[in-house]
Amino acid sequence: MLKFYLEVLCVLNIHVVDENQIVLSEVADFDLAETFNCGQCFRWNPSGDNEFVGVAFDCVVNILKKKNKIVLTGKSMAKNFDTVWQNYFDLDSDYSKVKAGLSSLDATLSLACKYAPGIRILQQDPWEALCSFIISQNNNIPRIKGIIERLCRCFGREVEPGFFSFPKITTITKLDKDDLSPIKCGFRDAYILDAAQKVASGEVDFAKIARMPLDSARKELMKIKGVGPKVAECALLYGFHRLEAFPIDVWMQRALDTFFPGKDISYFGRHAGIAQQYIFHYSRMNPSLVK
Repeated sequence: MLKFYLEVLCVLNIHVVDENQIVLSEVADFDLAETFNCGQCFRWNPSGDNEFVGVAFDCVVNILKKKNKIVLTGKSMAKNFDTVWQNYFDLDSDYSKVKAGLSSLDATLSLACKYAPGIRILQQDPWEALCSFIISQNNNIPRIKGIIERLCRCFGREVEPGFFSFPKITTITKLDKDDLSPIKCGFRDAYILDAAQKVASGEVDFAKIARMPLDSARKELMKIKGVGPKVAECALLYGFHRLEAFPIDVWMQRALDTFFPGKDISYFGRHAGIAQQYIFHYSRMNPSLVK
């Protein structure tokens, strides 16, 4: 079995160390800190020098970057790489080509692309992304991460000692506000419960959302209590990998008004979501430039 995966993965310039570890060579445009710390995900934490550990798809994964190589370690990593992790880290996308196209549009966008060129848009589980960005409302990243960690510890499954899976939708549907009080999510408890009920019942259908035109998909998600345009857009971009989605909060609107006055989202084209991430990170790290 391992020989089979070795033959398949060698085509992708990947070396299989054993069934739980693989090494990716010549990986371009992938910086771990830029990707995990840009606000798109909340379950990855530093575990060493240029090394992170996280939980995704019910698996604990350690990722280490050494020069131009990335080492991925996790249970059945070799077996699941092409069906889970290749998509999750968006390794099939040519970010160099995307950045070249975006940079040709505008000098400021070119600067933003160069400022954090290693950001990749992760393809996260849709339920986890939706729930996480419901929690993110009127919140800062450390507090968001704390709430999500408590949610997982209370209602997820311990997949490895000290590491817990994101709770299943069916688990959340059996809870009430009192059950959620230990995670200290405040007013968001009603939104989490409503999201679980509507998704579990099929009133909000993830399979349909993945195929819908963006505007229809956004409206579908906004059937959920507490989900407005920004949370819906985040769920679409980070959970459904709808790269044309473009989340806008107050800070992002200021950045658009400063750098791209008179331009609407269509200006950024089919990779608007990637452009948004570069612009957001650039403006957040250079607040003096934003009016």
